[in-house]
Order: sequence, then C-alpha cells, then structure tokens
Amino acid sequence: QIDLENRSVTTSNGTFELPPKEFDLLLELAKNPGTVLRRDKLLQDVWGYSYFGDGRTVDTHVKSVRDRLGPYRAMIQTVWGVGYKFDPDVKIENL
Repeated sequence: QIDLENRSVTTSNGTFELPPKEFDLLLELAKNPGTVLRRDKLLQDVWGYSYFGDGRTVDTHVKSVRDRLGPYRAMIQTVWGVGYKFDPDVKIENL
C-alpha cells in the first residue's frame, strides 16, 4: 500500500519511507499498472524536463526500490531494452 499523504509504503514487513525520487518512481509505476513505461518517459515524469541524466539513473533507482520492497520487488518487472512495468497481481514468493 502506498500512502500519498505520508509518502510511505506499507507491506507485510511493516511501514517505511522511501527517499523522494524512489517514492515518486514507485508511485509513477503503480499509477500505471500493467503498462510498460520507457526509461525516457520515467525520466521525464519523475525527474522532470530539466534532468539531463540517462536511463541508467532509472535503473539504479529501480534497483534501490526493489531492495527496499523485499519479496514485493517482483511487482516491478523489467521489460528488457524498453523499461519497467508494475504488476500488482504478480504472485509474491516467500511471504
């Protein structure tokens, strides 16, 4: 569960906060379930037009978000060569 007001995330492992960009990235993915979001689109939507990073910035932040989500990391799926998608219906292992 993503709490917009408190900018926190709750899983079966408890409630925790993410750094701002990681929270925004997770939120952007979760707002578009099942939709593949390209790295350049995520850079634009999460970091804004003024950010001049590359797609590896997205990859690094996705890795960090996944690490924090533990077994729920499976909800963020990589679409090789394109970007990422959020699948809220994926089976979570090790709960």
